[in-house]
Order: sequence, then C-alpha cells, then structure tokens
Amino acid sequence: MIILYSIIVLGALGLLYGLGLAFASKKFQVHVDPKIDEIVGILPGANCGACGQPGCGGYAEAIVNQGVAINKCAPGGDAVIGAIARIMGIEASASDKKVAVIHCQSGGKNNTFLRYDYQGIATCKATVLVSNGPNLCNYGCVYQNDCIAACMFGAISPDENSMRIIDKDKCTGCGACVIACPRNLIELVSVKKRVHILCSSHDKGVEAKKRCGNKTACINCSLCLKKCPKEAISMQDNLAVIDYEKCINCGMCADVCPTGAIFDPLKEIRAQKKAEAKAKAEAAMQKFEEQKEHYEQKTEEK
Repeated sequence: MIILYSIIVLGALGLLYGLGLAFASKKFQVHVDPKIDEIVGILPGANCGACGQPGCGGYAEAIVNQGVAINKCAPGGDAVIGAIARIMGIEASASDKKVAVIHCQSGGKNNTFLRYDYQGIATCKATVLVSNGPNLCNYGCVYQNDCIAACMFGAISPDENSMRIIDKDKCTGCGACVIACPRNLIELVSVKKRVHILCSSHDKGVEAKKRCGNKTACINCSLCLKKCPKEAISMQDNLAVIDYEKCINCGMCADVCPTGAIFDPLKEIRAQKKAEAKAKAEAAMQKFEEQKEHYEQKTEEK
C-alpha cells in the first residue's frame, strides 16, 4: 500500500512539475527572429571576430536586433553582404576589402642579423621575451610563425628566403595575424593601396640599416617626404609612415628611397620605361649629331 501511495504521489508531482514547465516555456518564451538563423546559415562560420562580435551567431543577432552594418564580415566579402541584404530587405553596400601588410622585409632567419641562436619555445611571443628577440633589429620579425598559425585561411606562408608572404587572394582581412604579432608589424590596408613602407625600425639613420639583414631599413633620410606630392608621408620617431587616406599610389616615394624600404610593384615598370625613354632620347640626339655633322661636311665641300 505504501509503495502504491508513493507511486501516485510521485506521478502527481511529475505531472504538476511538467505542467508548470510547459506553462513557463510558453510564458517566458524568447522569440528568435528567423532572419538570425538565415544569416548564420550564409556566414562563413569562421568565428574570427573581424566584425567586432563574438562569432558569426553574435554578428547575425547584432544585425537583426541592433542594426549593425551588414558589411563587416571580412571573410564573406561582397557575396555575403549581398545575401544578408536580401534577407534584411535593404540595399547592399560594397565593402572596401582590406588585406594584411607586413611592415618588415627581414621576416626570416635567413634575412636578419642575429645576436644569438634562439632555441626556446617556438612562438613569437616567447621569443621576444628572451633579450628582446634574437635578431639585432629590435623591431623586426622574429620568424616563429605566430601569424601563420593564427591565419585560418592559409594566406601567410614563408618564401624561399624564409620571409613571410601574404597571399592577397586568400587574405580575408580578418585581422587574426594582426593580433598574433607581438611586435605589431602587421596592418590591415585597403587592397586598393599598393605602396607600402616595409619597415618598422625606429633606430636612427644608418644604424637601422646596419641591423637589418636585408639592409632595406628606413634610414629616416626624409627623401620620401620631400618627393610625395600629397604630403602623405610623415616621419614618426625616425620612421617614415604613410597616411593611406592621402596616398594616391603615385609611387614617387618608392622611386627615391635609397634602401628599398618602400615597396611599389610598379617601380620596376616605371624604371624600365624611364630607361627606354632615356635610350630613345640619346638615340635621337646621336642621330641629330650625325645629321648635323653630315650637313657641316656638305657645307664645307661647297
């Protein structure tokens, strides 16, 4: 009898609690906008945080509930922006794609002068804690690949000289490598900008060049400042810095840089055209001199 009574009581309590939970679930139900799930479904799922939100789910919720801009997903690009715009019923606004730029050309053990051979924990953060890193330049890459490990898209890799190279086609501008670099050598820059100062040394003058394995350090000669037609370059603590908002990609600063610290992929093309123009002018002058000499000889004969 006691057992039967216990079973009845427990069953009644279970039914009562079940009804209570069912009521609570209806009463306190949180409505989730179906648009959130739709947006999550089209986001790349990288959860990189480039949008400033805690993952793709947080970004989708912020778009729907807080009106956050739809063009903040760097990995997704314009395709994702367009898809989100259709879901939200708004006009898509194209994003200015940004890619990572490494402001250093001594990014490898083969390209830098060393004060000692580092054999500790193979991370950049650990390396810089040991006497400020093994390389003589206190501002350069310490080549332990924290940026490569942080990149989820395989956009960073070492070249044949062990320098870290950014693949612009693979780079999504998520900024993970920027955070990973303990020396703040990496910056996200609009893909439209092609002229970059690939040095971060604040050493004075030729001392910077002496410490750089590639000898491509900025020596604060100020030639780039004087040559820039838009005053887009300033000298900050012995280092030339580009204001990308003012830069027009003319490349004149790269042409006058004596160490090659300023990179412009069109520099060689301009130099070649300049050499061809000079050769053409010299050939024309030589032809003129020959014609002049011939004319003078004819005049003397008469």
